[in-house]
Amino acid sequence: MAFTNNVMIVRHGLLAKLVKLWREDKLVEGIDRLPIELSPRKSKVKGRCCIHKERAVWKYKSLPLLGFDMNDEKDELTPLSYYAQQATTRTKNLKENILCVIDEACSSCVQTNYEVTNLCRGCVARSCAASCPKGAIEFDPETSQGRIHKSLCISCGKCYDNCPYHAIVHIPVPCEEACPVGAITKDENGVEHIDETKCIYCGKCVNSCPFGAIFEISQVFDILQSIRRGEEVVALVAPAFLAQYNVPTEQAYGAIKAVGFSEIVEVAQGAMITTEKEAAELAEKIEEGQPFMTTSCCPSYIEMAEKHAPYLKKYISSTRSPMYYTAQIAKEKYPNAKLVFVGPCIAKRKEARRDDLVDYVLTFEELHSIFLGMNIDIAQQQNYTIEQSAIRAAHGFAQGGGVTAAVKEHLGEKFNYSALQIANMTKKNVALLKAYAKTSKSPAQFIEVMVCEGGCISGPSAHTSLDVGKKTFAAELAKR
Repeated sequence: MAFTNNVMIVRHGLLAKLVKLWREDKLVEGIDRLPIELSPRKSKVKGRCCIHKERAVWKYKSLPLLGFDMNDEKDELTPLSYYAQQATTRTKNLKENILCVIDEACSSCVQTNYEVTNLCRGCVARSCAASCPKGAIEFDPETSQGRIHKSLCISCGKCYDNCPYHAIVHIPVPCEEACPVGAITKDENGVEHIDETKCIYCGKCVNSCPFGAIFEISQVFDILQSIRRGEEVVALVAPAFLAQYNVPTEQAYGAIKAVGFSEIVEVAQGAMITTEKEAAELAEKIEEGQPFMTTSCCPSYIEMAEKHAPYLKKYISSTRSPMYYTAQIAKEKYPNAKLVFVGPCIAKRKEARRDDLVDYVLTFEELHSIFLGMNIDIAQQQNYTIEQSAIRAAHGFAQGGGVTAAVKEHLGEKFNYSALQIANMTKKNVALLKAYAKTSKSPAQFIEVMVCEGGCISGPSAHTSLDVGKKTFAAELAKR
């Protein structure tokens, strides 16, 4: 996902520049000049009114990368160096929210979702006005063409449905359109607001915003400072890592070691435990008469059930995620270490808040920014072979159908259950899962649910695109 459009490239590059300053011990003294260096005088700005607006956006986009959000700014005159100082001296990031909206960058989307075009014939029927519950349709006295009164429109779409000439168009707000649970809406100032009581942390809004106005609250500098202090820091690397780089996985592990991590533990080890427990639970539940059971390893799906379909929870496996079991393995072996989950998932940040063993979450996108900022060339790294490697099926958890395949392999001939994979949490799939739970009827006994299209290999904070990731993953998986 990291390079599918320009705003992702910008986000990725900004963090790399911040890491570079940190590596050179110039983060505090150099960060205030960074917006000016990125948007110098007389430079041409794409998508902004002027360089001063662009510099403000650079400043506020730096805040979540340092582990803050917009509410942390109490005085607009407070320089970035103040926040950089806080980021490099704090012992723990206490931010509760996972995502934030950069209000300076979020200002260019339509205020209403419907617009009357010049295809309007000014007809006598005026079905659009008759169907509008708020009386928001008005007509030009000379041309009789309709127009929508923005302050009255509630974007219900009834005018759109009733226009006989299809003269009214729907203009989506990308982040709102992408959110499968309606967790993001405009506030009174026209700035998008994320409702934490509804958000499932799928990250679809992050990558859909054309202005790059939605950011994760990063823990990059908390991790780097732990390493700099000489603390034991262990990376728990998700199976989707196999899809991120077109180099042998062992060489990519060498790059992680070059960052300063003490050790690497594959989360696929925990996936083997998840497989064993999930297989046993599936057999038990179906034998007891439960019509179906879904997987439980996707934290975004769990958030969806918790917040939007609590009646679905009884059909979800009680087995914990691979991250949980891997953290147990790592903590037993490295009792004094800080544990960092490394993966493509935003929702893992929320899951980690509930897991006392996991200290930090680092995304693949952030990891690559660290590589760039620390001048680590992956292609030049020595191979690093971890002490214990998991079986192929456990690594397969990273792609859609992988959990099902692992459970099938574990049960062998005992697996006689119908199976279904849902690997993209759209509004339609949310509705389907709700229907299965409400009716206690499902097309399959075992349902594998992943929120991201294609599975974890295309998570919202992956370093690669889905198509490339699939090919790379298949090649690396074949070596296992």
